[in-house]
Amino acid sequence: MGFLNSVKEIVFLGPGGSYSEMAKDFFCKNFNLNVMETPFKTITQVIEYVDKNEDILGVIPVENSIEGAVREAIDCLIKTKNTDLQYIAEYVMPIRHCLLSKCNDINSVSGLISHPQAIAQCLGFIHNRLPKNIDIVKATSTAKAAVLLDEYALTYSAIGSAKTAELYNLNILEKNINDDPTNQTRFILIGKYKTHCTGNDKTSLAFSTENKPGMLLEALKVFQNYNINLCYIDSRPSKIVFGEYTFLVDFDGHVSDEIISKAIEELKTKTSYFRIVGSYEKLS
Repeated sequence: MGFLNSVKEIVFLGPGGSYSEMAKDFFCKNFNLNVMETPFKTITQVIEYVDKNEDILGVIPVENSIEGAVREAIDCLIKTKNTDLQYIAEYVMPIRHCLLSKCNDINSVSGLISHPQAIAQCLGFIHNRLPKNIDIVKATSTAKAAVLLDEYALTYSAIGSAKTAELYNLNILEKNINDDPTNQTRFILIGKYKTHCTGNDKTSLAFSTENKPGMLLEALKVFQNYNINLCYIDSRPSKIVFGEYTFLVDFDGHVSDEIISKAIEELKTKTSYFRIVGSYEKLS
């Protein structure tokens, strides 16, 4: 287990059968974790629980290759009170959505329940294969959608994984219904633990600059000057002053690397807000 040898519990976006649970299983196997496992109803609850408690890990989705960043996860994480709460590891999971139902005939389907992102990832299938007037119900997760089927008519369906179908005893009416077969979701293991350099790492930063001409450019030039390639950049409203933003960047390497350490120290002098969101191993 290494640097995670004091972990007492791991929490994740539930209920059982969610893609987050599958990511949790991956992280537990990779780090040889044999601890209490607890599902939560929302991403915010996962992050807040890890923020308030010691020796806890959490698993959250932060980005989908089709729909982009999971805003709830990013916004909540960069505002946690404990800045020691950071990304510990990353796992990019292939997403293979299935149409699930208690009925066994796709032509009988009259309703669809799922998480909004899963629905967005299957719009082509929904448009081409399901009734034009289908009733669509939003759920907090794909696994929660499977649970909600108990509250609706037998002709309602849900979008979920094959594991979800097995866990909730549902029929798989159609496999691989996501519009893009390369669909992937990036899951992050979070906690208050210091990571070590593995040689296959990524660093994530959040920062703000003064709202003056050229300030953002000056901050970004730091990465160019140190020959650091940004593999991701995004912005989120600061939620403090209208028109001010927090910028998020990802790049390869670990904060313990000499060049990256120097770049970070220089970047701090050009920002009004700065936080290391994590420096962590990329798992596969």
